[in-house]
Amino acid sequence: MTETHRTDSIDPTTLPTTFVPVELEGELYVRWVDNGYFTADAASDKPAYAVVIPPPNVTGRLHMGHAYEHTQIDAITRRKRMQGYETLWQPGMDHAGIATQNVVERELAKEGLSRHDLGREAFEQRVWQWKAESGGAISDQMRRLGDGVDWDRERFTMDEGLSRAVQTIFKRLYDDGLIYRAERIINWCPRCATAISDIEVDHKDLDGELVSIRYGDGEDEIVVATTRAETMLGDTAVAVHPADPRYRDLVGREIELPLTGRRIPVVADEHVDPEFGTGAVKVTPAHDPNDFEIGQRHHLPSLTVMDEHAIITAPGPFQGLDRLEARNAVVAALRADGRIVAEKRPYTHAVGHCSRCGTVIEPRLSMQWWVKVAPLAKAAGDAVRDGRVAIHPPELAGRYFDWVDNLRDWNISRQLWWGHRVPIWYSPTGETICVGPDETAPEGWTQDPDVLDTWFSSALWPFSTMGWPDQTDSLAKFYPNTVLFTGYDLLFFWIARMMMFGIYATGRAPFETIALHGMVRDKHGKKMSKSFGNVVDPIDWMDAYGTDALRFALARAANPGTDAPIAEETVAGSRNFTTKLWNASRFALLNGATTSGPLPPTEDLSVTDRWILSRLNTVIAEVDNYFEDYQFAKLSDLLYHFAWDEAFDWYLELSKAVFAQGGSPAEASRRVLGHVLDTLLRLLHPLVPFVTEKLWTTLTGEESVVIAAWPQDSGFRDPDADADADATVAQLQQLVTDVRRFRSEQGVRSSQRVPAELDLAAALSDHEAAIRQLLRLDSPTADFAPTATLPIGDSRISLDLSQAIDVEAEKRRLEKDLAGALKEIEAAEKKLNNNAFLAKAPDDIVAGIRNRHQNAETAAQRIREQLATLLG
Repeated sequence: MTETHRTDSIDPTTLPTTFVPVELEGELYVRWVDNGYFTADAASDKPAYAVVIPPPNVTGRLHMGHAYEHTQIDAITRRKRMQGYETLWQPGMDHAGIATQNVVERELAKEGLSRHDLGREAFEQRVWQWKAESGGAISDQMRRLGDGVDWDRERFTMDEGLSRAVQTIFKRLYDDGLIYRAERIINWCPRCATAISDIEVDHKDLDGELVSIRYGDGEDEIVVATTRAETMLGDTAVAVHPADPRYRDLVGREIELPLTGRRIPVVADEHVDPEFGTGAVKVTPAHDPNDFEIGQRHHLPSLTVMDEHAIITAPGPFQGLDRLEARNAVVAALRADGRIVAEKRPYTHAVGHCSRCGTVIEPRLSMQWWVKVAPLAKAAGDAVRDGRVAIHPPELAGRYFDWVDNLRDWNISRQLWWGHRVPIWYSPTGETICVGPDETAPEGWTQDPDVLDTWFSSALWPFSTMGWPDQTDSLAKFYPNTVLFTGYDLLFFWIARMMMFGIYATGRAPFETIALHGMVRDKHGKKMSKSFGNVVDPIDWMDAYGTDALRFALARAANPGTDAPIAEETVAGSRNFTTKLWNASRFALLNGATTSGPLPPTEDLSVTDRWILSRLNTVIAEVDNYFEDYQFAKLSDLLYHFAWDEAFDWYLELSKAVFAQGGSPAEASRRVLGHVLDTLLRLLHPLVPFVTEKLWTTLTGEESVVIAAWPQDSGFRDPDADADADATVAQLQQLVTDVRRFRSEQGVRSSQRVPAELDLAAALSDHEAAIRQLLRLDSPTADFAPTATLPIGDSRISLDLSQAIDVEAEKRRLEKDLAGALKEIEAAEKKLNNNAFLAKAPDDIVAGIRNRHQNAETAAQRIREQLATLLG
């Protein structure tokens, strides 16, 4: 990646006058991929830099969260590629078991079919067919976003190689006693008829009913409250706190369970909160996770009273009813029996819903496969504690430890047909074996019907995509990954699992750094949600403003670990920036900016040349620091202001006068301008790849900025000269800014030329032409009569505004404004000097008056200065 430049003249006409993103983006991306710029070579002797994409669901589409995350990962990897690293950004998709199965089942329903009509094998073929025809739309959208991934390495969690990895690690865990089968409470979706993970449960506040029910009679009477009255049919105890004096005599006795004819014990358990409700709770071990734990501690039976579709199975009048129908029927029966003590309606409480179909989930006792996580979680925690893995920002490490230090065993089985089949086989006599990837089950044995939780295969992603369990060149080169860049919301469900499996399978943590970003929110800070009606398709904003504009807006909102508000007006502002970049670059090219040859020696540079080169070196160093710290908002803001304010609004404008004069100073400034633009475009490329590619290749004539060298400090430094240049330009900027402000305050149009006499400080004496050009100031004529004089530092600017404004009318206006300000001061002082008023008035009223007094004082001072200026 040596930095070379062409020496022939640049033809600026190859750059269209108008920047139209859609005319550039598709063609440029295809060229990047076809030229292999994103292809990672495992045999390379370059240092490796590897990042895996958090695999999106095959059913998904690019949403704003993807665009936000991918922009940052792409920026990281593009920079590392330019720095000379063998850079791999690993792409791929997750098979998304339950989501994909639901999509295909809906398609079948349109044909009047169910998966059971097809049978398992034919249904799986139908899913593969759907994936080939309709799945993976997100891949095309990633190309639209400019993702620099190695498409030759694209993987899918159901690929043959990844499936082999899943089977391998399952068998190892099973053989090590870390996978077992047991009956436990799980999240159950009655519609999908499967266990689901915690992350697949959406908790929503619903209005329900809290009913208080009297169990037992007389001295055995005890009242419990519940929102799920139908589950009482499966109660096997009532629990109270052991220190609760109200129930001390009841503990150990049996009471009657209404409607059932059964008697159940009263048990003492510290889980019960004596301050909540009556201090007594019903215990339904088969239908509540906390009740299950109480049941285990007290050896209570677990009675399942619902089937997999949430239909009541308990014998009696409620059998065959849906759980919600049964709830109303049970309450009605209890009411008729005089057992309802109180009813609270509506009673708002959080209820879990299946995130895939919206059905209310049911805690259910079920025989499932589990991972024993304790030793795996300890290893995952130790890797962060001992510094092998860094979490960024560090303050989020506490959340990680809270999770891994308290992990419960992981339910890994799902009652689906789409996914990695559990590799357990059963003999006709009930024997069990685990079959590895190179093994075959005995004749006549049947395989377990369950599939594995999608997160099981996702947990292998950093190394299964590299060819594990084989010891491949890719695994040797790119594992462990350099960094994992993902949302803090996945810290628990995905990151912790990758850490556990990565260390177990390979002996090494899967990443050196875990960099966490926040969630994208709307401009009001509200979560983007279909229910809120504030979801934005990033493609819409890319169509309207260009991909670079969207990426830059997202990067400017990206602070590590915190949520990012995004608004359309921000994207529109970023489009203005990319347009400014285009127009300024085109202007520079038209004025002869060049990248040919070395920079001129220091003695041949003007003050402004030295200043911009000094600023450029500082910016390079700051950008590098921000990149290494994942401070995208800060580095974007830095580059925005350097480009717009310093490079274009100051240096480019100051150079116009030099270009007009010609000669060797103009040639030196053209070369400096070319160098600044060349460097700036390379610094900006990771964030706004399309516009910078077009501009940089036009400027330099080189093949692509994607494979250009990342900017380094030019070494063009002379501390004394730089300090002198900085001070001089600061004086010049102050002078121009103050005169512009004065013109604006007097109502002088920015395009209006005004005669002026300049008495400049010695440091600015060589810049008169530039100052006059920047401020639209003409030389004094024979009849020059100054109407305003501005002392600015050691300079003095005299202006003749007689042809630009009515000076006398302006004086009268200012005098009227001054009188108003003085009247406001007097009124405020009257109140502030009135002790009786101050004693009675509320603090906020007094503070408001003090504020008005201060503002009036400031206004009066400003007006006096303006009058003094006008009066000469």
